[in-house]
Amino acid sequence: MANAPDTKRSLVEKIGIPGALFWAFVGQLLFMVGDGVEAGYLDTFMLHTGHPQSFVNELFTFYGITVMIAAWFAGPLSDLMGPKKVMWMGLVLWAVLEVGFLIFGLTPNNSTWILTFYALRGFAYPLFAYGFLVWIAAATPTSMLGAAAGWFWFSFSAGLPTLGSQFARFAIPAIGEINTFWCALGLVIIGGLIALLFTNEPTGNRRLLPADVPASQIFLGSISIIWREPKTLIAGIVRTIDTSSEYAFLAIMPGFFVDHLGFTLGQWLNLLSLIFLSNIIVNLISGMIADRIGYRFVVAAFGGVGGFITIPLFYYVPLWYPGNFAAAAVVGILYGASVAAFVPLSGLMPQICPREKAAALSILGLGAGASTWVGPAIVSLCGMIFGVGMAYVIWAFAIIYLLSAGLTMMLTVSPEARRHTEEQEKRSAVS
Repeated sequence: MANAPDTKRSLVEKIGIPGALFWAFVGQLLFMVGDGVEAGYLDTFMLHTGHPQSFVNELFTFYGITVMIAAWFAGPLSDLMGPKKVMWMGLVLWAVLEVGFLIFGLTPNNSTWILTFYALRGFAYPLFAYGFLVWIAAATPTSMLGAAAGWFWFSFSAGLPTLGSQFARFAIPAIGEINTFWCALGLVIIGGLIALLFTNEPTGNRRLLPADVPASQIFLGSISIIWREPKTLIAGIVRTIDTSSEYAFLAIMPGFFVDHLGFTLGQWLNLLSLIFLSNIIVNLISGMIADRIGYRFVVAAFGGVGGFITIPLFYYVPLWYPGNFAAAAVVGILYGASVAAFVPLSGLMPQICPREKAAALSILGLGAGASTWVGPAIVSLCGMIFGVGMAYVIWAFAIIYLLSAGLTMMLTVSPEARRHTEEQEKRSAVS
């Protein structure tokens, strides 16, 4: 049962999943469901157990920093020891630190240990998830990279926060909040073991760079690639822009819709669910489309220009049609789709830097982590410059997304890189 049967493999490859990695995709989905269980209620749990908002903000800030660092580390560590070992590190770290978080932090409600274990646990899921992304890039033919990246982000975002939050919604009334945290731990362990024990694709078991390349050079290379291959820096900036608006809007849009527009909290949550559902579906579709019509075009046109159009619509349409949930839902769905259209970046980067795929993807991971604080920082900066006013924030993000479209068009694949990829795939086919 190491891999999917031949009939299953041919079926999953038809829809863009590399057959040898089938169980890893299944496992990642369960892992991210477990990781996402807390997404919908950890903040309110902290507040209801006596912690001030300032502590909650500090908790998520430190967690975001460790997530960003680990997202970068996943690339060079995969080069050094192989993606599968990096995923094992992420799984073990998550399990051990979650046990400490629950036993020494949440159960006795000890602020120091809550902050310590939760911040440290931020190192865990990026090692598992982004280690898997590197594995996908290393083991997948170029013709399938867009679709495979789409399936990666589909399994990632379907778990965190979508299905994870839904699991918590049903589990909390039945077994309580603390026991729901323990269930999350179980889901993570089950998902991680499925991914790692049932997947024997050989590329993931070995280091990705030659044995004579020292560790210091690998780690320095994952940073120096920014100036050795400036396109990686451009791609990292585009990736930061991608989800920056999501993190900003999660902070400012609930108040806008509920307090200003008069939507009920239930309507806002339903709207948020539709946005994430759209995002999940288009995560998958955009990668498949990119394999056919081009990675840069999909990211620039549907992501960058799409964001420039849909972000203002997401703000103005509910103002123009007050109380009209259907109208808000339509523009929310379009906004979620535009954010998902950046997915082909994960398929484009290995083609730009075929000799250093892990290092290149580590810059995307760094960008993904940076977006967690860049988005809220843009909101704060607009407030400092323009004062109170949502419209300034909206147009700032719209312009930034338009800028990302221009930057994306600079991400061309050189003839040399294309030749290297073709030669690499010919050698893999022969072996």
